[in-house]
Amino acid sequence: MAWQSPNCIVHAMQSVRRTVQLRSFLHTPISPVSLRTNITPILSQQQRNARGYATEVQTAPEINFDTFSVQPARIIPASPAYFSGSPKFIDHLLNLESVLAKWASLPTVSPGEAPRMAWFKLMQFREFVGEPVPTKKYKNLIKILQRLNRIDPKLMPFEVRDTLKIFLRPGNPYGNKPVPATVDEMGRARGRGKRKTSSAVVHLVEGEGEVMVNGKTIVEVFPRLHDRESVTWPLKCTSRLDKYNVWATVRGGGVTGQAEAITLALARALLVHEPGLQPVMRRAGVITVDARRVERKKPGHVKARKMPTWVKR
Repeated sequence: MAWQSPNCIVHAMQSVRRTVQLRSFLHTPISPVSLRTNITPILSQQQRNARGYATEVQTAPEINFDTFSVQPARIIPASPAYFSGSPKFIDHLLNLESVLAKWASLPTVSPGEAPRMAWFKLMQFREFVGEPVPTKKYKNLIKILQRLNRIDPKLMPFEVRDTLKIFLRPGNPYGNKPVPATVDEMGRARGRGKRKTSSAVVHLVEGEGEVMVNGKTIVEVFPRLHDRESVTWPLKCTSRLDKYNVWATVRGGGVTGQAEAITLALARALLVHEPGLQPVMRRAGVITVDARRVERKKPGHVKARKMPTWVKR
């Protein structure tokens, strides 16, 4: 049989001793007053020595706010979207919605008549706010911007104008329109055109239909009839062959590229004299820019020859 720990033996001896004292005290004939006064210390001592699992909990004293120099308050975030994943984006969205609700009753114009605006692209807007804005949410923001932009420009408030400027790309390509070309004091209109690696400058003035290219006649510069037809096609499709004189300067590229560069430059110069000819020349294809370009070969550059697939290396 295993021996119990010394503490257990001590506690057992103390409980036996208290029991003997209590029994001897109870069998002793004494008055009720002395019994009440003598038994209280023994019971209180037993209560103090008794072990229990329940403890008495006292409530905290009431806080006296008069002792504080500054009354404490709960910290409220400045933004209502502080705890969201993209607070800056939501702040912009809420601001746009409030502006739209405020000025929604103003008259609007059709989407085609509204001023063209270069809004932030998605990647640029993400860098602007510094948050990973989803594509779908950004499209909803663009719809609100487009709706605000449709307000009649004559009645658009300054608040709406300032709000729209926040979302414009730097260097708005639609905001800085070039000054339209005009006829100079000598009655000349100037036009420029490019095709592949050729570039041309044309000066157009009213005359008898003479065409000069690099100080030479058109027949000397362009022996082929097809190239001469390309050069004068803007005048021919508008029935203006005998009304204007043409002085063209062209450089770079081949013969066909030079002829087509003069075509575009001549058409642009003709639009300066008569802007109403634009629909006719657009249908004729003389003011349509061909975006294709041919890269210049570097000196000494030799293109590697592709070997057939059946040749073993």
